[in-house]
Order: sequence, then structure tokens, then C-alpha cells
Amino acid sequence: MAILRAHGIEAPLPLGFEGRIFTRLSIGAEVPRPVAHFATFALPVEVGDFGGGAVNLMGASDIFAALFEYGPESVGRQLFARQGLPRSLAPTDFRPYVLRRGLGGQSGTQWFFTESGRPFTLYVVLGSHIQRSALVPRVNELIGNVAVSPPAQPSGLASAPLTTSTGAPWN
Repeated sequence: MAILRAHGIEAPLPLGFEGRIFTRLSIGAEVPRPVAHFATFALPVEVGDFGGGAVNLMGASDIFAALFEYGPESVGRQLFARQGLPRSLAPTDFRPYVLRRGLGGQSGTQWFFTESGRPFTLYVVLGSHIQRSALVPRVNELIGNVAVSPPAQPSGLASAPLTTSTGAPWN
């Protein structure tokens, strides 16, 4: 099992997943925040924070997940009141209308939370709403072992993506 580690996020990748953890280049006074992408299909080079440019490539048995960190000013806000990354999702947590950009047949879920004093959202897209009962255990295999360290001192520097793959996408 390959393990991704960067920016205080550690993610063991189950067989068939690939992923990357990175920060975007800053624009103006913006402070770049970590983003992690995980997928059971080849991630294109250019992917939006929440899967734009990738989810349209998904097959029915594919999964895309994004872990997006918000700034420290979000800690303590009601939206991030949930403590801890969800470790186990249910098929009933997924809905077609949760998607940022609805693509026929897909299903999604989004969770806002604080983990180790850091505010995040977990956004997951399934290639098929109908197949969610078969796909959600794979999602849980991925998110069940993600670890987040407490906040580090901000450096303001962006980094190149750290990418790895554990084999062919799971079918």
C-alpha cells in the first residue's frame, strides 16, 4: 500500500487508488492551502479543487475524493463544528444533487469538519448513484486511514504535487 505524505496529511492509498497532495500557487495576498485528490482513475494534470476536469472522466465504477483545507479563520465557525474527518460513510449519505456540477448518474457527498485544529471539507463523487452500495466501502477504505497533523507554521510557499498510484482502477 502506497502512502502519500505532504502538508501534514497522510493518506495510505488502497489498491487501485492514486492521489496527490499539494498547494496551489498563491494569487495576490491569498495564502495557499493544502488540497488532496484521490481517484480510482488516472487524474489529469489540471484538476479543480473539487474535481473539475476530472469527474467528467469517471466511469460508473470510479471514485473521486477531495480533501480541501480552509484557512485558520474558519476554525470555530459553525460550518466546521463537526470534530473529525468522517471515517465511515453510508450509501444513504450520497445524493445526485450534492454534486458541484451534476453529471448524469453520478452521486456525491460533502462534509465540513475540523481535524487536529484544521478546517476541511471532504467532497466525494461516485461514478454511479445506482452502484453506491458497492462503491461506498471503497470510499471508507480510503478515508478510514487518513491522518491529519496539527497546523504547521505557514510558509506561504506552494509546492509541486506529490503523486502516486497503486495500480489499475478498481472495478
